[in-house]
Amino acid sequence: MTIQHESLPWVNMIERFFRDLTQNQLKRGVFQDLEQLITAIGNYIDAHNQNPKPFIWTAKASDILEKVTRAQTTLNKRPSV
Repeated sequence: MTIQHESLPWVNMIERFFRDLTQNQLKRGVFQDLEQLITAIGNYIDAHNQNPKPFIWTAKASDILEKVTRAQTTLNKRPSV
């Protein structure tokens, strides 16, 4: 499940990391106990951290401002509680 909310791109990055962990390390793995599972996850994280790739923000300022404007419009339309 990927969150599509426009203001939460970092959540999508976290979900992507866990998707990759699952597909590349855990999906076809056989673990006899919890300790083996923890070790497999730790090994994946260690390997991933050996060659880290920074997240580079590529959104244009105009796109961000347009989303902010839409969000403000939506919030202003909500009935007050």
